[in-house]
Amino acid sequence: MKVRDMKEGLKTELGQDHQVVNTSVMGAAHVKPPKCPQQPVWGSNIQIMSPKDGNANCSSNNLTEFSSSMAIPARRDACPTIKNILLLDSGGRRVAVKYYTDEWPTNGAKLAFERSIFIKTQKTNARTEAEIVMFENNIVVYKFIQDLHFFVTGGDNENELALAAVLQGFSDAVTLLLRGNVDQREALENLNMMFLCLDEIIDAGMILETDGNMIAGKVATHNMDDGAPLSEQTISQALATAREHLTRSLLR
Repeated sequence: MKVRDMKEGLKTELGQDHQVVNTSVMGAAHVKPPKCPQQPVWGSNIQIMSPKDGNANCSSNNLTEFSSSMAIPARRDACPTIKNILLLDSGGRRVAVKYYTDEWPTNGAKLAFERSIFIKTQKTNARTEAEIVMFENNIVVYKFIQDLHFFVTGGDNENELALAAVLQGFSDAVTLLLRGNVDQREALENLNMMFLCLDEIIDAGMILETDGNMIAGKVATHNMDDGAPLSEQTISQALATAREHLTRSLLR
């Protein structure tokens, strides 16, 4: 199933807190994940919206009278959660992977999952657009670029477009950082940048950023090479390098 097939029902599926803009480098829709609901501020009076009665004022002393159905969900539970992100080569071998749950407790279990999902998807045409598959009670969104295979896994109740946004952000950032030379050799030679990308996108399963340009910019800043000539650096990198050299000279 292709990601574009779900765009028609996007507003209904995601709700008003999601936004969709065509800003990705690869041309697919970039989906901003929903904002997590703010925790309530407990005070002497609390505004509670009832589906039948509208607004009602209530004293904090009477909170125990409300049904458990009025309970406010935890902030983490209301946000999309990523189970893993995989970057594999054309043979199904690891390039860079990160797991964020204990669903695969051992390294052997992780390798078995990677091999299984690779075999299941290797014959599909996921080069022009991302594809979606249900696998072992999980939703997996994946995309191939040359000899690299990108995968993002979420639970079977997660929104596919949120997972697709993470996948697109990761592949866009890798494309930018490798300057279009997206292949296994380049990825392995710049493995630190691959893992920095993952750290900028996901933290403990929570989505931090899905814009490829933002991710690549942050990774480039972290990975700045002081020895590179200024002509090969961006303006911001060159200024940062010059500032660091000046600081070092003043401290001598």
